[in-house]
Amino acid sequence: MKTYSAKPSEVEKQWILIDASDLVVGRLASLIAMRLRGKHKPMFTPHIDCGDHVVVVNADKVTLTGKKTADKIYYRHTGYPGGIKSVKAGQMLEGKHPERVLLKAVERMLPRGPMGRKQFSNLRVYAGEEHPHQAQEPKALDVAKLNAKNKRSA
Repeated sequence: MKTYSAKPSEVEKQWILIDASDLVVGRLASLIAMRLRGKHKPMFTPHIDCGDHVVVVNADKVTLTGKKTADKIYYRHTGYPGGIKSVKAGQMLEGKHPERVLLKAVERMLPRGPMGRKQFSNLRVYAGEEHPHQAQEPKALDVAKLNAKNKRSA
């Protein structure tokens, strides 16, 4: 018995479209991270980019459970002494770039390093309904139907 190791030329990448309306951020992010890495495929090889391209629309309509909109804080640093900045998750969802909540959640679920950065570049997240990837003919994935806990009704 030999262990199968995929080669980059054998990998078939698909395009997946996910509508994020009323979906829970953490559950959606873990599913997207799994698809980006390719762990849903039987030919998964850790050192090869086996993942799919994922397009997410309506990222501004995601929900957070519990009191995370008021309590969860995202930090960043300007690079200058004393330059730490913070923004709450609720402010980020209502702000100029609400898709960053989902981007940060997925980014933190991928491995750190060159392979994780390559896989993260296969993710496209849009706050609204429109996306410029119709030519790739993405297949729609209904995340809400996978598990009842994935969707929250407001």
